[in-house]
Amino acid sequence: MELLIFYPLALACVILALFVVFNKSPIGSAVCLIGMMLGLAVVFVLLQAHFLAILQVLIYAGAIMVLFMFVIMLLNLKDDDTKWKIRERNVWLSSFAGLLMVGVLYKFMDATANSEFNSPATVPENFGTVELVGTALFTDFVLPFEVASILLLAAMVGAVVLAKSKVD
Repeated sequence: MELLIFYPLALACVILALFVVFNKSPIGSAVCLIGMMLGLAVVFVLLQAHFLAILQVLIYAGAIMVLFMFVIMLLNLKDDDTKWKIRERNVWLSSFAGLLMVGVLYKFMDATANSEFNSPATVPENFGTVELVGTALFTDFVLPFEVASILLLAAMVGAVVLAKSKVD
């Protein structure tokens, strides 16, 4: 039963991720990213990691995407249509990159066809609990957690500086 939910959901997440990359509008890309984040939260629910699913919705699909939308609106990217026209000329490069990606995915799927990935791993009983996530986040991953927060702060300050220079 879970596979009947997982495969269409995984396909929808991959399609939304492709729309994030290939969408011409920054707002459209952000909306597609929100949809992909919500799909990832449903995958966490399928894994019985309800706490991680709630964190995914609240932090990433909520707070971080509000920050992204704030930066996009602050930068006012309406005048940057020339960049998209330049990117549309690179059809051959985009086609080659897509073909390369399909080849790499085929090779990966071929390599994992007869490996240990076929048998599902048993999920520990405390997987995704508040205690386990908190312990991992503030012991093993405290440096990446702090670096991510500093990078988000620097991105927001940079967006404000760029927007202020356009106003002046």
